Amino acid sequence: MSKVIIIGSGIVGSMIAYELSHNPNLDITLIDEKNPGTGSTGAALGILMAVISHKTKGRAWKLRESSLERYNTLIPELETLTGLQIPYNTDGIVKLLFADDDLTKWEKLAQIRSQQGYTLTIWDKSLLKHYCPEVNVSSLLGAVYSPCDRQINPTFLTKALVKGASLKGVKSIFKQKVQNLKITDKRCQQVEIGNQSLSADWVILATGLGTSSLIMPLGSNIAIKPVLGQALLLKNIQWHTKEKFNPVITGNDIHIAPMGNDEFWLGATVEFPNNGDEILADQDLLQNLHKQAMELCPSLAQAPVMLSWTGKRPRPESKSAPIIEKLGHYENIILATGHYRNGILLAPATASSVSELMKSC
Repeated sequence: MSKVIIIGSGIVGSMIAYELSHNPNLDITLIDEKNPGTGSTGAALGILMAVISHKTKGRAWKLRESSLERYNTLIPELETLTGLQIPYNTDGIVKLLFADDDLTKWEKLAQIRSQQGYTLTIWDKSLLKHYCPEVNVSSLLGAVYSPCDRQINPTFLTKALVKGASLKGVKSIFKQKVQNLKITDKRCQQVEIGNQSLSADWVILATGLGTSSLIMPLGSNIAIKPVLGQALLLKNIQWHTKEKFNPVITGNDIHIAPMGNDEFWLGATVEFPNNGDEILADQDLLQNLHKQAMELCPSLAQAPVMLSWTGKRPRPESKSAPIIEKLGHYENIILATGHYRNGILLAPATASSVSELMKSC
């Protein structure tokens, strides 16, 4: 059996572990210095923007389409296997259109999606108010509704993936840091953690912001930089829906994601480092986000804040996100990292791409 070591148990690493566990010829170990899903995965709202994205061709669209298709089979599959219930919103995404939005651009995208087998519907203000009564439509043109897009709880999903992988024979080592990748003849022969060394036929780095420190000693200059995001969890018992239709509402990079139990994630800011990799959360940006959300959905003004969090996302520097490729001239090291703001969305397609890379090498 080929020994596969996956470093990083966020959504990407856990997805790879689960998907590869279907292959009985692989002996898989998942390693992380933290608990699963507590890094960048925990700094995500889990909004799966695929069909409503303006990516319509090439790698960017293929990754999105592949992931969306897999999610629709993955969730029931995981729930059956693990006995866990994974919060999964299938009511789609409503993209608000403002006065300066180009309606022609959205009409063209709707035609392209129709040819690809997906639906995008353009609503005027009256239809938007009908389906989403909480939205203040006074300053809006209307909205674009994408029924095929989804929203999922990233932490619940990651835990289910780890449990599912474990039930299929994947071994896990958590709360232990990888110390070194031992290289011989362009191959990583061993992964050193603590006082033990694990032999490896394949090493997959799903390490997010921890990637650079692992690959710099191997002569790689690929840099993964942090981008900070802030969000709020609100409790809104006054939120009204049309026949229990409760989609994600998004506009001007403001996302309102219903989480059940009258709870809503509101996010997220996008904050870049000013000095090296250091980022200090800007409370003014968070307050402005909250203010704009209340203008869009006025009942949020009465919703108490239950939680405020910050998290960092991994963004490649001078390289397209995500990075899914072999590391330089090393024959058995694969990078699956640097997903920036699309780690949750692209995790299934990343796992599939990693599997294909292993077959081709």
